[in-house]
Amino acid sequence: MRTIICVCLFLAGSALAAERKWEPLPLAVSGNAVASQKIGKKLFLFSFMGIGQRQTWDAVSNQAFALDTQTGKWTELKPVPGPAGRVDASALGVAEVVYLVGGFTVAGQGQETAVRSLEMLMPSRGIWYRGQDMPIALDNTVVGAYRDRFIYTIGGRSQGKPVENVELYDAEKDSWSEATPMAGPAVFGHAGGIVDDTIIYVDGARLNVSGNLAPYVGVSEGWMGKIDHKNPAKIRWTKLPPHPGLAHYQIAAAASDRDHKIYFSGGSEQVSNHAGMTNLGTPVQASPVTFAWDLKTGTWNVISEKSPNPTLGNRGLLVTSEGLIRIGGIAAGPKATSEVTIIPRR
Repeated sequence: MRTIICVCLFLAGSALAAERKWEPLPLAVSGNAVASQKIGKKLFLFSFMGIGQRQTWDAVSNQAFALDTQTGKWTELKPVPGPAGRVDASALGVAEVVYLVGGFTVAGQGQETAVRSLEMLMPSRGIWYRGQDMPIALDNTVVGAYRDRFIYTIGGRSQGKPVENVELYDAEKDSWSEATPMAGPAVFGHAGGIVDDTIIYVDGARLNVSGNLAPYVGVSEGWMGKIDHKNPAKIRWTKLPPHPGLAHYQIAAAASDRDHKIYFSGGSEQVSNHAGMTNLGTPVQASPVTFAWDLKTGTWNVISEKSPNPTLGNRGLLVTSEGLIRIGGIAAGPKATSEVTIIPRR
């Protein structure tokens, strides 16, 4: 029976010992959107939608779950609103609200359709709200927050076509506007985030214009965008040096305001579909490398060359006092996993 989180449930629970034991997600899933948010003094981790083990249209989920990091247990929330589940949406927690943007639905014949919707979850009450639709439909976009008010979508894919758009959502006005577009190629499946006034993103996939069988090819470049303090729609872009590791597609990323770093982990060297396969039907391998861009030093740092249980097909990492958290994804096989993996930050 589905359990709906309420205020009393979020405020209940006892602290565990310093070493946590967290349950796996109740179902194996990849392409799920993840976010973290504090309710009172307790941190909760969230997983939304995604596609299950069969990797078929009827394995796409609209389920939502929350993990209490003190008890280590998952609770199922009200499902994400809408007639169908989605894959490769993006989520982030800002000012006591969790925002969920975009993603694509999968039809019976396998057609993928990106959506424009913006949903907002108030975790303390377990209630969903609908925000203003995005100007364009998007999946596989990078999201980040600025001043606890503005939410950016950076690039992504719109009905099969990578875009260079940067869209800006004002949470106070519930309205969208256009920001300075990306300076690099239009990409999707890239990774990044925002710390303070700085956007960082790397890699992804672009349209293949060479005419061979692969519809998309990987991109190997990173960019930094400085947000104008007076005009949040204005961004100044500069190119970054190459990052560590060989992965370029669907690397998971997390922005950490506390230590002024943006972390990256997993992903693959080759572009793959939502089942972890190339266009030729061969499986791709997940990278074990975890690295970070340090905003204080302006350098790349290798966190781990052998991160535990590497995966691809993740929509994000989550930063906690325990380390970087990866939820679900595609593990070796390839197969969807339900594992909650902790990656030490040092």
